[in-house]
Amino acid sequence: MLNNSSRCPRPVEGEPLPRRTFLRAAAAVGASSLTHFSMPLAAQSPPSDLTELSASSLSAAIRARKTSCREVMQAYLARIQRYNDVYNAIVSMLDDDQLMRLADEADRDLEQGRYRGWMHGLPHAVKDLANAQGFPTVKGSPLLTDSVAETDDLFISRIRSAGAIFIGKTNTPEFGYGSQSYNPVFGPVRNAYDPRLTSGGSSGGAAVGLATHMLPSADGSDMMGSLRNPAAFNNVIGFRPSQGRIPRHPTSDMFYQQLSTAGPMGRNVEDTIRLLHSIAGPDARYALSRTDEIPAYEAFQPRNLKGFKIGWLGSYDGYLAMEPGVLDVCEKNLEQLSGHGVVVEPCRPPYDMARLWQTWLTLRHWSALWVKDYYDDPAKRKLLKPEVVWEYEGGLKVTGEQLHAAGIARSEWYEALHGLLDKYDVIALPSAQVFPFPADVHWPKSINGREMDTYHRWMEVVIGGTLSGLPVAGLPASFSGQGLPVGMQFIGRMGEDVALLEFAMAYERATDHLDRRPELRESL
Repeated sequence: MLNNSSRCPRPVEGEPLPRRTFLRAAAAVGASSLTHFSMPLAAQSPPSDLTELSASSLSAAIRARKTSCREVMQAYLARIQRYNDVYNAIVSMLDDDQLMRLADEADRDLEQGRYRGWMHGLPHAVKDLANAQGFPTVKGSPLLTDSVAETDDLFISRIRSAGAIFIGKTNTPEFGYGSQSYNPVFGPVRNAYDPRLTSGGSSGGAAVGLATHMLPSADGSDMMGSLRNPAAFNNVIGFRPSQGRIPRHPTSDMFYQQLSTAGPMGRNVEDTIRLLHSIAGPDARYALSRTDEIPAYEAFQPRNLKGFKIGWLGSYDGYLAMEPGVLDVCEKNLEQLSGHGVVVEPCRPPYDMARLWQTWLTLRHWSALWVKDYYDDPAKRKLLKPEVVWEYEGGLKVTGEQLHAAGIARSEWYEALHGLLDKYDVIALPSAQVFPFPADVHWPKSINGREMDTYHRWMEVVIGGTLSGLPVAGLPASFSGQGLPVGMQFIGRMGEDVALLEFAMAYERATDHLDRRPELRESL
């Protein structure tokens, strides 16, 4: 049975350990019995609050039988009950007793020698744009409140096969439109660092679930920064993989609609890599899936940062409007990397950025033609988000000539970035043009005095990564003077997701941004 709150009695939560303190204590011991994991737990008992463990460390603890799946589920349900009413990250939850039964089944499997995979017994909530069998796929729309998925989407089935216990869904904006996660069914997702502010989107529930430790790991998806923007606003990691890295099945169009992709999110780089390894990989049912595979985490090695070259795109020489302070935080972060031997140089692609925006509008409008069945029914049209209606009506006006021009423009944009990546190891720019803003503001109407002429113009900074199809790592970049998280996008070469993630491993070691945890509230 599904509900939107958990009602079982909860154990009392213990005091959390600082992240680095525990990770140092979780150094390798007993490696012979835990060779699948690069960071096995130490012989000592886990902390009293199991939600403090990373997904990878928690996985190791479960496999080593240092904690049980039941104890893990109890800890997460306790945390969800304590904080989810404020942050609203997780929706459509299963009843507590059913989840405890699923946890007990996972424990019995371990007792009988049946190990499901690295996510064995880990609670997981699926982004509510994806299908998970037996769960509603509401997508934040009042039109879909009675919708229940009959099957898993392919990448969700891979998470299930890795051993995760699905507990519910993560909240999103309506149909995923807009980088602000509010909808008329479940309400807004609130920022982990200040619940008066937005979580970003569309993977807002996923990012906040991670940042508040209501989830150990999370899946997301990204068309216009939907992995990168919420990761930035909540100080976690979002990874948009190379196009075709994660096959889409089922899908009605596997050839032309190439803007969106699923991807992993994590509290740290290791968790992100492990989840990517689980959901990536070729599948013949998706014609454009990449044939190379992501190796297991143990095959990754942090990049040597000495001499590593980053091309800094910034605001494209002032083309993008930026809230004062965003570029300052990012540039200070790059200076910190320079202290580790990284070479940072400003750069600019040889491309008309206004042309790129028009290309985006054409392809984004065209991608919304799936709305037709809802739009053609006047009663259903009234229930659609205005921005969804605007996108669909724009799609009706797209001509074949415009699509042809957009295809050429997108190809030339890829060539422009490919040329920069012949010179630089990665190219970088902010993950958002603004700091998190109030949750009751649907989108910023202006930035630094410049009017935003569409509901998504304020996130124009992310379209370059999307239209290129290149892999993009969304990494924390520190905080504003008011304590609000800022993130950066690092774009790598096509297909070289491993190299980009190995840079992310070194980046994580060179910075301490992930150590700064939010002070959570139990009421607004």
